[in-house]
Amino acid sequence: MTEHNWSWTLERRLASRRNAHLASMDEILAKLTSLGWSDRELFGVQMALEESLTNAIRHGNKCDESKEVLLVCKVSPQRFWLLVEDQGPGFIIEHVPDCTDEDRLEVCGGRGLMLIRAYMTSVEYNETGNRVTMEKVRGDATSELIDMSS
Repeated sequence: MTEHNWSWTLERRLASRRNAHLASMDEILAKLTSLGWSDRELFGVQMALEESLTNAIRHGNKCDESKEVLLVCKVSPQRFWLLVEDQGPGFIIEHVPDCTDEDRLEVCGGRGLMLIRAYMTSVEYNETGNRVTMEKVRGDATSELIDMSS
């Protein structure tokens, strides 16, 4: 992560149970709103938050409440940065089938990862595959995606 003058930081450990991430998501989105982020921009951030945190809870930690999900978020008027790490075994991103392939269009799975890549400026996974780091820079090409929140 490049040096940046962050306005606000949140670090939290979440229980691995369904919906444990919702209060943190609401807090992050409220902070971005107060910093002037538009509804269109917030839609992409919300999508990335929902997918990454849900994946960590459900797929990484298998909803095992003895395991936690680490959430670190930094925001500013121009940037959103997020780290999500679970205590699961991880996965290999290259082994996830492309959900846009003709034979995968009606198969569940992989869409969340695709959406995260579509709405974020950068997305990186650690070697184990149990930590994702992403960043959204306002005004980049992902800002031109169709707003599906309407």
